[in-house]
This record gives sequence, structure tokens and C-alpha cells, in this order.
Amino acid sequence: MFYFDPLYFVFAVPPLLLAMWAQWKVQSTFAKYARVPTRSGVNGIQTAQVLINRNGLSVGVTSVPGHLTDHYDPRSKTVALSQSSQQNSIASVAVVAHELGHALQDKENYGPLKLRGAIVPAVQLGGWVGPILFILGLMLASEPLMWVGVIGFGLAALFAIVTLPVEFDASRRALAMLQTNYLLTDQELRGAKQVLDAAALTYVAAAAQALTTLLYYITLMGRQRD
Repeated sequence: MFYFDPLYFVFAVPPLLLAMWAQWKVQSTFAKYARVPTRSGVNGIQTAQVLINRNGLSVGVTSVPGHLTDHYDPRSKTVALSQSSQQNSIASVAVVAHELGHALQDKENYGPLKLRGAIVPAVQLGGWVGPILFILGLMLASEPLMWVGVIGFGLAALFAIVTLPVEFDASRRALAMLQTNYLLTDQELRGAKQVLDAAALTYVAAAAQALTTLLYYITLMGRQRD
């Protein structure tokens, strides 16, 4: 019956609202600046080519379907650009530069990026096994099993926390590259910063959701012990 625990909503609702607002913010901000072409005339693909060449990056560029599905894969050294980020707009250039920021982090062996990559296998396992083991431990009144579940899900929370400096730093690098390579004007850079700041909110919301869920699990353990 713990599924209907009112306390769950105390932990779950605030980060859920934050996540909904963050998603709205990133979508609306991207849509706003996706309608504003760059004065230099560069599109997302051209931006990638310029930043790769001028930063000496050995990465490939590929296309991926979807909207805002852009990402950098450190294993294959590939930047995947979505269709929404290949056009000529301030939003597209900002998103592409952000992904190249990750590539630059990889080239410089940026610590948080390496840590995030190292814990991915454990996170993939613990992220879905942890809650199952916790619920099973709660049903069986087994505190050791609940702790295993908490630790498993705790890895997912750690991943969300480590992601924050990785994403913030990639955005900082992106804006710096766009400025030093004169791809955007000062006014356009302010728009690009708004796009990247909105995107960063989604990672803050994800970290908040992971942490509050973890705290809820720990609170349930305390109530079970009592």
C-alpha cells in the first residue's frame, strides 16, 4: 500500500513541476531563437565544421532523427546533430557548439566527463534494478535488501549530479568558442546563452528528481525501521 503514501507526493511533486517548467522553457526558448537566423549566415553543420577545424578536434559529424536529440558520443568520437540543429539559426548554432564543447572536454580529459562515462554501466544496471530491489526489500521487511536498492538507485542520483558540471562547462566552452571564432555577434551570443541556460534547467530538474526520490526511499526505510 506504500504506492499510495501521501508522503510520496511531498517528495515527487516539486521536482516534477520543476521538470515540466524546464521542458517548457527549453522548448519555447529554442523555438524563439530557431526563427532568428545568424548574421554570419552559418548553419549548424557549418558551425560544427568550423569549431572542429579551429580546435583541432578529431571527431566525426553525423545526422540523427528527432528534435533536440543532439549528443556527443565519446566512445565513437562522434557528434550527432538532429534535424532541428542543422538550420541557420541562433538556436541551432548554440546547440551544436554545446556538443562540440563536450568534444573539447573529451580532448582535454575533463575530469567530470570521464567520471560520468566511467559510472555509466553501473548506472544502467542500478537505475532499474535498484528500485525493484528496494520495493522487494520493503515488502519482505529486509533492510539489507532495501540498502542494496538504495545504493543502486543512488548511482543514478550520482550520475545526475555529476552531469551538472559537465553540461554547465560545455555551455561555457560553447559560448567562448562562438565568440572567439566570430560566429555570432554579441547580441546573438545573448540569445545563444538563453538557449543553453534553458537546456541546463532540464539537467537541474533531473538531478532534483533523482535526489528527492533517493531521499524518499531513505525516509521509507526509517519508517519501516520504526
